[in-house]
Amino acid sequence: MQETKDWNLKLLPPLFNQWKPTKEKSRQVAVLMSGGVDSSITAYLLKQHGWNVLGITMKIPKSCAASNKSCCGADAAFVANELEIPHYFIDVTYAFREIIVEPFRKAYENGKTPNPCVDCNSFLKFSLIWDFVRREFGIEYLATGHYAKVVKDNGKTYLSRAKDRSKDQSYFLYGIKSHRLSGLILPLGEMTKNEVRSRAAELKLSVAEKPESMELCFAGENDYRIALPESFTEKQGNITDMQGRKIGTHKGIMNYTIGQRRGVGFAGGKPLYVGKINPITNTIALGTREEVCWKIVKADSVNVLIPEELMVGKNLFGKVRSYNDPLPCKVIATGANNMTVEFNEPIFAPTPGQRLVLYNNNDCIVAGGIIICD
Repeated sequence: MQETKDWNLKLLPPLFNQWKPTKEKSRQVAVLMSGGVDSSITAYLLKQHGWNVLGITMKIPKSCAASNKSCCGADAAFVANELEIPHYFIDVTYAFREIIVEPFRKAYENGKTPNPCVDCNSFLKFSLIWDFVRREFGIEYLATGHYAKVVKDNGKTYLSRAKDRSKDQSYFLYGIKSHRLSGLILPLGEMTKNEVRSRAAELKLSVAEKPESMELCFAGENDYRIALPESFTEKQGNITDMQGRKIGTHKGIMNYTIGQRRGVGFAGGKPLYVGKINPITNTIALGTREEVCWKIVKADSVNVLIPEELMVGKNLFGKVRSYNDPLPCKVIATGANNMTVEFNEPIFAPTPGQRLVLYNNNDCIVAGGIIICD
């Protein structure tokens, strides 16, 4: 991402109260509010603990017609008003399209499975937006409703897994630059989702029972394919086995991801999974579970949070998707912007475009990067 590029961020007038700080800078914090229960309780907790809280919501491009949900975080403004804190929208339409949507489309075109939520955190929320808030409001601290922990020990700051392991979102945050961690506040790291819901119900917040967002925000919370041009998803090609023999026909490589089993459109008499996607030949290859499991995983575009622990021979714990627990692995190679690990046991379907995130024995993130093909 070009740091000096003009991303055309625009601060919109507040719907309700304006920002008028009443406390010193060390007690001022901006909360990124999506309009969901997690960010709403984050704002509430910080206010209760004596922070001067400002609510910030990104106004993004979105297929609003594809969803019955409120567009562009409108709920966030109303919750902020309920909590009696000022709230502003930042229009990030151009930046979001350039940094998130277009690379998302390009990745699928190239046979990869992108993770736009990681990119949004790394390049928008915890980079462009944070810097914009500093310039416009003079606020140094940023908070979100992510389930993860910021841990301080011996003068150093680390990013760690949350108490509620079933909701841990640290995987999505690995891209934050290390120098920003000291200004990051994650109040929900020590709470469970049930505790958050209960607190919202006690406060009678309007979003207390709001369901969680499970799909892409810019696809109107619908299937990711709605964000792809039809010409991308309808280009048919061959299905092969893992040895390259044709066994069927697919309906467009962007409809598939590594590890997919359902909806492939081929019945082989035994469970078969997408094991390879080749955008050059426009083919997908199916294999058994054993054929799509690997021990060695490589990643590039690496962000390192604990440099002294990313070394060849170091035993760590790795995740290749957000919902799995970290599994034992060993670092077998590192470079200026890449790393390779070997897992103790073969892991299912490491997917190019997704993320490899490494943790140490204390559940702190050591490094993370984008999984690449061998």
